Amino acid sequence: MKKKGSYTNRIHVFRAERKWSQDDLAKRVGVSRQTIASLEGNRYNPSLLLAFEIARVFDTTILEIFTYIPDE
Repeated sequence: MKKKGSYTNRIHVFRAERKWSQDDLAKRVGVSRQTIASLEGNRYNPSLLLAFEIARVFDTTILEIFTYIPDE
């Protein structure tokens, strides 16, 4: 059986460091505020392109923002 995992992210931490609202970040990456809220709540898996764009606006790497958690 194929293993699946989950992920967590630190988007809210990076936003707080910059004092950005969800709407501020959404405008910078070209998505809706609801998408950012869903990402932060781990209710939505970003596309690879969106993950790269989020990392770009925070001037960091995807691995600094998103952490993969494999199923045991």
